[in-house]
Amino acid sequence: MSDIFDFGFTAVTEDELETVTVAKESEILVANRLDMLYNGILPLLENLKKNPEKDYIYWPNRTGKVEEFELYLKKIYQGE
Repeated sequence: MSDIFDFGFTAVTEDELETVTVAKESEILVANRLDMLYNGILPLLENLKKNPEKDYIYWPNRTGKVEEFELYLKKIYQGE
Protein backbone atom coordinates (compact mmCIF):
# COMPACT_ATOMS: atom_id res chain seq x y z
CA MET A 1 0.00 0.00 0.00
CA SER A 2 1.20 3.48 -0.75
CA ASP A 3 2.47 5.95 1.87
CA ILE A 4 -0.26 8.31 0.73
CA PHE A 5 -2.55 6.71 3.30
CA ASP A 6 -0.10 7.09 6.21
CA PHE A 7 -1.69 9.88 8.24
CA GLY A 8 1.03 9.83 10.93
CA PHE A 9 -0.87 8.36 13.88
CA THR A 10 -1.10 4.99 15.60
CA ALA A 11 -3.60 3.50 18.00
CA VAL A 12 -2.59 3.28 21.67
CA THR A 13 -4.16 1.91 24.80
CA GLU A 14 -5.40 4.18 27.55
CA ASP A 15 -2.45 3.12 29.76
CA GLU A 16 0.05 4.00 27.03
CA LEU A 17 -1.57 7.37 26.54
CA GLU A 18 -1.52 8.08 30.28
CA THR A 19 2.19 7.15 30.45
CA VAL A 20 3.00 9.58 27.64
CA THR A 21 0.92 12.31 29.29
CA VAL A 22 2.60 11.84 32.68
CA ALA A 23 6.04 11.83 31.06
CA LYS A 24 5.26 15.05 29.18
CA GLU A 25 4.00 16.76 32.35
CA SER A 26 7.14 15.66 34.18
CA GLU A 27 9.29 17.02 31.35
CA ILE A 28 7.51 20.38 31.56
CA LEU A 29 7.99 20.54 35.35
CA VAL A 30 11.71 19.81 35.03
CA ALA A 31 12.09 22.42 32.29
CA ASN A 32 10.33 25.00 34.48
CA ARG A 33 12.60 24.19 37.42
CA LEU A 34 15.67 24.55 35.21
CA ASP A 35 14.40 27.92 33.99
CA MET A 36 13.88 29.02 37.60
CA LEU A 37 17.41 27.92 38.54
CA TYR A 38 18.92 29.73 35.57
CA ASN A 39 16.93 32.89 36.26
CA GLY A 40 17.92 32.73 39.93
CA ILE A 41 21.64 32.31 39.31
CA LEU A 42 22.01 34.73 36.40
CA PRO A 43 21.52 37.95 38.46
CA LEU A 44 24.20 36.79 40.91
CA LEU A 45 26.67 36.23 38.09
CA GLU A 46 25.79 39.55 36.44
CA ASN A 47 26.33 41.40 39.70
CA LEU A 48 29.65 39.65 40.30
CA LYS A 49 30.85 40.78 36.84
CA LYS A 50 30.13 44.45 37.55
CA ASN A 51 33.19 46.65 38.04
CA PRO A 52 35.87 44.04 37.32
CA GLU A 53 38.56 46.69 37.80
CA LYS A 54 37.83 46.78 41.52
CA ASP A 55 39.78 44.35 43.69
CA TYR A 56 37.09 43.84 46.32
CA ILE A 57 33.33 43.39 46.42
CA TYR A 58 31.39 45.31 49.05
CA TRP A 59 28.70 42.88 50.23
CA PRO A 60 26.99 43.83 53.48
CA ASN A 61 24.95 41.10 55.22
CA ARG A 62 26.60 38.54 52.93
CA THR A 63 25.93 35.50 55.13
CA GLY A 64 22.21 36.20 55.37
CA LYS A 65 21.88 36.85 51.64
CA VAL A 66 23.82 33.70 50.71
CA GLU A 67 21.76 31.54 53.09
CA GLU A 68 18.56 33.01 51.65
CA PHE A 69 19.78 32.25 48.11
CA GLU A 70 20.78 28.71 49.12
CA LEU A 71 17.28 28.12 50.49
CA TYR A 72 15.77 29.49 47.27
CA LEU A 73 17.90 27.13 45.14
CA LYS A 74 17.16 24.18 47.43
CA LYS A 75 13.41 24.74 47.09
CA ILE A 76 13.68 24.82 43.30
CA TYR A 77 15.90 21.72 43.29
CA GLN A 78 13.42 19.82 45.46
CA GLY A 79 10.45 21.01 43.43
CA GLU A 80 8.78 22.98 46.17
